[in-house]
Amino acid sequence: MNEINNILLSLQKGSSKDIREHTKKALEVGIKYKDILNAMLKTMEDVGEKFKKNIIFVPEVLIIGRAFNVALEEICPHIIRDNNSIGTVVIGTVQGDHHDVGKNIVKLFFESSNIRVIDLGVNVSPQTFIDEINASKPDVLALSALLTTTMIEMEKVITQIEEKNIRNNLKIIIGGAPITEKFALNIGADFYASNAYDAARIICDYLLIKQ
Repeated sequence: MNEINNILLSLQKGSSKDIREHTKKALEVGIKYKDILNAMLKTMEDVGEKFKKNIIFVPEVLIIGRAFNVALEEICPHIIRDNNSIGTVVIGTVQGDHHDVGKNIVKLFFESSNIRVIDLGVNVSPQTFIDEINASKPDVLALSALLTTTMIEMEKVITQIEEKNIRNNLKIIIGGAPITEKFALNIGADFYASNAYDAARIICDYLLIKQ
């Protein structure tokens, strides 16, 4: 597991070049992608806690996030997926927020759980979410935010979806560093998840019951 340790050191340093090399090597020597991913997620949880406590700040989170995404690029081709998805999720980071680390982790967990994911990226306007909901008719909408200043955008998305009367068969899950279960309830979200594993578990359970 020395390569996993090297991956984690590269992640903590935010070194995209090193983490790509070590992730490739780890996969080549037969280390399972889930073991790599689980180890990295623990490090990312520590990063999230440090961010909440103002020990590290947005620039450091972004650098570490870029390194994490580089590792994901190497891992994704190794994920075995079934041809028949159990449902569709539209995911995106809300308007005004350009952070994608959390969103990308959740997306990976969804995909590895055989859920089809339509990723709208970051800084997504309410109208863009609405247009995609109308176009693809997803089972679930997943909204992400890292900043307290962009949390309110989640409520705007939900409000506009309800105003357009397109929520009848749509469930909404929200998450991100500043989000709480109380906030999710207050703005009318159906589900809240504090981490990617819980998000995938909650939505998998919902989709399987729905079938």
